Parts: sequence; structure tokens; C-alpha cells
Amino acid sequence: MNERIDAPWIPAWIPASGHALRHAGVHFDAVRIQGDQGEYVATELMVCTDFDAGPVIREVSGDRNLYFLLPPHTASEFRWPPGVRALTRCHGTLAYVGVPALSGMTWPLSWRSAPSRKAPFVAGELLREVVEGVVSRGGSRRS
Repeated sequence: MNERIDAPWIPAWIPASGHALRHAGVHFDAVRIQGDQGEYVATELMVCTDFDAGPVIREVSGDRNLYFLLPPHTASEFRWPPGVRALTRCHGTLAYVGVPALSGMTWPLSWRSAPSRKAPFVAGELLREVVEGVVSRGGSRRS
């Protein structure tokens, strides 16, 4: 079954197989959070959104970054704490984000939360609130 025919809402920037690099700031902005802190933020965000948080990409090797994909040109509208980086296209800078296919072999990338028709992007304001909450608790989950 061809997912692109059955689900036409799938964004064109998601590759059909494997993974591909995409420019941040063109189809989406990204907020990068490393390791355990990123996992805590993703978990809180999933709970807050009834498990429809929008696109969150997990890197399973290296720094184990998580990339929270926001609408283009929106990530720099928020102040992010140290260790959280907005990736967008501004002031002559270029940033790339690896984007996995929705299924198949995509190692070392995977979807922590896939985009959906209802949530094609992560809500920036909600992400900022969740990040602030996780950072204020020292990067740990709710007790």
C-alpha cells in the first residue's frame, strides 16, 4: 500500500524511504534538545497533547538529539534556555535536519512523534512552556 496515496497530508519534505537532509527554515524550523533532557521534553509534550504532539525526530546515535519541528520562521520568536538551540534560516546561517521516512529502515533517525493531519508541526508556545518546566525541574520528569 502506498502511503503517499492513502495519506495525501504527508508533507512533501518527508522522504519516501530512508532519510534525507532538509534545510531548517524552509519547510520547517527545528528546536534541538540533547539526550535525556530532549526525551523528558518529548514525553511531557506527548502527554500535554494527548499523544499528537506533531513531528519530533529522534537521533539514536551520537549526541542523541531530538528535533522538534515547528512551522517555518517561528523558532526564533521564542527565547530558549542554554542547551536548547533553534535551527532556522536567518542572518546567512544554514542548518540541516535529518528527516526519516515514516516507515522502513531509517537508522540512525526515527520518529518520536510523527506529524499528523491535526498536528503537522509542534506548537511553539507549548514547546517553550514544556522546555521551561523541564529545565526548572533540573531536566527530570514529573515526580
